[in-house]
Amino acid sequence: MAITNVWNKVSLNIDQVSQLTGVKKTTLRYWEKEFSDYLKPERTGTQRRQYSLEEVEKVSVLKQLIEEEKYKSAGVRLKLGLGVSGAQGEAPPVGPADPKPPGG
Repeated sequence: MAITNVWNKVSLNIDQVSQLTGVKKTTLRYWEKEFSDYLKPERTGTQRRQYSLEEVEKVSVLKQLIEEEKYKSAGVRLKLGLGVSGAQGEAPPVGPADPKPPGG
C-alpha cells in the first residue's frame, strides 16, 4: 500500500485534534456548527467525530483567520467564499439604518 493511501485513511478524534491544533474541543464543536458547509468531520456509528487530515488542515485555516487575523464569523465566511449567511441566520441588510436624508 502506498504511503499516500495510508495518509488518506488517517483519522483523529476531537481530543487529538484539540491537542494537535491548540483549539479547545468546545471551540471545535462551535466551529463545526458555525461553518457547517466548510468543516464536516466524519461521524462513527456512535456519533463520535473523526477528523481526516484534510479536516485538520481546515481547523488550522479557521484558527489562522479567527485567532490570528481577528476575522469575525461573517468575515471568515466571506474569506472562504461561503457567503454571509450561516448558522446564526441571514446577514443584516447593507445600507443606511435611517432612510431619511441628513437634516430632513
